[in-house]
Amino acid sequence: MDPLAALLNLTDIADAATGARAAVDGAYKHPAMRRKGGLVAAEVSLRSAVASLSLEGTEYELAEVRSGTVLDPLVQGALRVAEAIPSLSERWQSAPRQVLAKLHVLAGTGVIPTADLGRPVVPLDQVVSYVTQGDPLIRAAVIHGELLALQAFPGVNGIIARAAARLTYVASGLDPRGVIPVEVVHASRAPEYVGASNAFATGTPDGIRSWLKHVTTAVALAAQETHQIASAV
Repeated sequence: MDPLAALLNLTDIADAATGARAAVDGAYKHPAMRRKGGLVAAEVSLRSAVASLSLEGTEYELAEVRSGTVLDPLVQGALRVAEAIPSLSERWQSAPRQVLAKLHVLAGTGVIPTADLGRPVVPLDQVVSYVTQGDPLIRAAVIHGELLALQAFPGVNGIIARAAARLTYVASGLDPRGVIPVEVVHASRAPEYVGASNAFATGTPDGIRSWLKHVTTAVALAAQETHQIASAV
């Protein structure tokens, strides 16, 4: 049985998920995706990494990071995580614990003590049980929200939580080329992102619905961002 199936019965969530998936499908129909899909994916990866950093309180201009001159260890870790998403997505559904440990090493090197790398501070059994279960959009949202709530990777937890969501989008086939910059929308709506994730952590139906509504809206808006990026490359 799909443990997340009931979440689609929360008010407006099924329709919101359907709309978000349709928006992603529409982004993949942009003409540039056939000719320059790799360039779109690379630009999305960079923008998503910078946006994820901003949600951790580390603010750098996109141009600064693009130039390669920012040596902040947290920035370098976020870039390593972004670069690894395509290869890690191949193992995400079969070995999620190992992938999370690898994300911790990539994000945390130079940021946290070496002895702590790859070691979550709380059990992740519940999180990894969702990796292959049910609707890809809903499972990505739940994995993301659970990791934020658990704070399993102090110092780089948010980066890993958002990377786990991105891995789920890619590995599930919802966004197989990684061209939907959901993190950019999360960052542009940061107060809502924080509030909804905190609501999710309460475990109440209203709190979970608030988070799922935020995530589905973010995915739909991110698909519009993909159109803009694809038109510009």
